[in-house]
Amino acid sequence: MTPARNIIVQMRQVIAFAFTGWTLVVGLLWPQAASVYLQIITVKTPESLDQALAQLQSGQDFADLARKHSTHSTAGDGGVWGPVRLNDLPEAVSARIEKAAEGELIHFFEPTLGHTILKKISPGAARKINFQLAFDRGAAHLQRGEKEPALKEMKRAVALDPQSAAAHQLLGQAYLSQGSYEMLSEARAELVQAIALDPNLVWARFYLARIYLDLNQPRKAKEQLEAALTIRPNVPHLLSLLGEAHRQLGAPDLAIDQNRKALAADPSFFIAHYYLGRAYLDLKNDDEAIRELEESAKPGYPAAEIYLTLGKVYFQKNQVERAVELFQKAVSAAPTQPEGHLRLAQAYRVKRQSEMALKELSLAAPEGQRLLSNAYYQQLQVEVFFERGLIHQEKRAFPQAVEAYTSALELNPNHGPAHRQVAEVFLRLGQYERASEHAAKAEELKSPVDSSLLEKIKAKQRPD
Repeated sequence: MTPARNIIVQMRQVIAFAFTGWTLVVGLLWPQAASVYLQIITVKTPESLDQALAQLQSGQDFADLARKHSTHSTAGDGGVWGPVRLNDLPEAVSARIEKAAEGELIHFFEPTLGHTILKKISPGAARKINFQLAFDRGAAHLQRGEKEPALKEMKRAVALDPQSAAAHQLLGQAYLSQGSYEMLSEARAELVQAIALDPNLVWARFYLARIYLDLNQPRKAKEQLEAALTIRPNVPHLLSLLGEAHRQLGAPDLAIDQNRKALAADPSFFIAHYYLGRAYLDLKNDDEAIRELEESAKPGYPAAEIYLTLGKVYFQKNQVERAVELFQKAVSAAPTQPEGHLRLAQAYRVKRQSEMALKELSLAAPEGQRLLSNAYYQQLQVEVFFERGLIHQEKRAFPQAVEAYTSALELNPNHGPAHRQVAEVFLRLGQYERASEHAAKAEELKSPVDSSLLEKIKAKQRPD
């Protein structure tokens, strides 16, 4: 065999060995330092060390003590430290860790660490501790209404333990608390996953039912609430929301019955009064509706929906001052939700406060910015444009009025009132043909132009 041939064969052997035994080669050339997970508490004095040791030996939780007393950078994470390469620690410390059994406490003074207590833990134990801390922090943030930190911590908790039904539930609630339509699908997915992992999670079913009602899927909401009530009968929240599902399914009498049951279980449960009010509105019983809605508003809870619903009833009854007061409360309770600003703008327009009305409309839907594409928000956008048109029309700013009405009709070509109003504006502008076209469409859509104005439009189109 030629020298060249020998070299080729040897190279092939080396390459083959490299592929089949790379770990061995790496281990020989660059030895992998052993790593461990630890919990650590560092304190400033020997007395503090002795006190911490005594507390641990009496059964107190290491993570709790670390959070309260440790000066180490891991204190906020319950003292969980790792993976730590033993070669990075002082030799005397690493030797003690290597000899220690899992869960054994090691304590010492070392200049770079200070007065120290260590406990060797498994990677699984470290993960479990980190999960519990993230879960507890997320739950506390949720309870305090701290939306962003709650979402961040619950995402971390789910990542650490994807099989935790409770974590999926709280993550769903955290998404829901963001108060935006975009987050509803995220919340729904988490709550569905929570129920798949643990079908007995009553509150996961409750929040999922709320989402289904927001998405106009009352039958699915009803299924979740009935399942929850088989697990926890006579819970006012479940009974009341089931009543609302019945109302949305077209059965206001059943809704009244369910909400009466909720109030029998808890007379202070004011949300039941709100749902009763909505059921009475469906039955055209305005007096009972107002009485129940006023009861729901008495506790002063910042629930924009209550103030909006009651405000709209008073607005329709031409009690504008009371409507303004309620719409202002709705806006204060939920400043990012557009409907409160829209309704307040409508009330200001009726009071001839056009500049205040335009300001509210700019908050409801800034000009040039479209709302979300679902049916509710599209209809809301149409109403915003229509209301803007009415204000400009009343101010005799006819070109701006035409622009606003046209924008409304681009979103909903069958909006009868917009056709009626823009017909009137085109009449004022002397554009009789366009006025006639929109007047005919308004008539077709059951929103006819005033007969005297219609006669003027026709007269202007007749040949002399």
